[in-house]
Amino acid sequence: MRSTGTVRQWDATRGFGFIRTGDSQDVFFHVRDWRAGFEPQVGTAVQFERIEVGGKGPRAMAVQPVGATAAQSSRPSAGPTREPRRGGDARPAAARRRGGSRAPSRLGAAWWVALLLWAALLAFGLSTHRLPAWLVAALAALNLATFVAYWIDKRAAEAGRQRTPENTLHLFALLGGWPAARVAQQGLRHKSSKAEFLRMYAATVVAHLALLAAWVTGWVDRFVR
Repeated sequence: MRSTGTVRQWDATRGFGFIRTGDSQDVFFHVRDWRAGFEPQVGTAVQFERIEVGGKGPRAMAVQPVGATAAQSSRPSAGPTREPRRGGDARPAAARRRGGSRAPSRLGAAWWVALLLWAALLAFGLSTHRLPAWLVAALAALNLATFVAYWIDKRAAEAGRQRTPENTLHLFALLGGWPAARVAQQGLRHKSSKAEFLRMYAATVVAHLALLAAWVTGWVDRFVR
């Protein structure tokens, strides 16, 4: 059955997404069923063949942007659906460039430097008694909660349920959960290809380290006395 709708969600790393139809139903589609020469974008109006997969709900086949020509719809996308080279990655080219743990991350080296600096600041603060001993346990609990928050958001994204606000994830990072946030991004392959989110994440790391350094060095005392 031919239907129309709007791309509501697209995961370039995993190569699938969901289309919201006029009756407010989400229809699954895979990159193999995308019939255009560019990567799907959220908000794009599309038309597709709708089928019912037993026990799994509706699925969209031969998905193409509304208004695409017959020639465009009759051939697979030159990018996402191209057969990978032997030993290569089957994900779309844009996903291989941007996302996941298979591609070198621009945050990689900086993250390790930040982690070492964080450990040094905590060690200095504890040794000089400028930081309370219970802070270590609190940070451990916070990082565990951060990872769980990412995991819940990942599951919600896959199921098409209500998502955790990105500001909440950034707040976890700002308070000190940023190490677990990065582990979750890479391990769960979640939020690892969204440039705007990663820029904000990097800002929370810098802000956290700056505040921690100001605390353990006594710089903050100049303003609270």
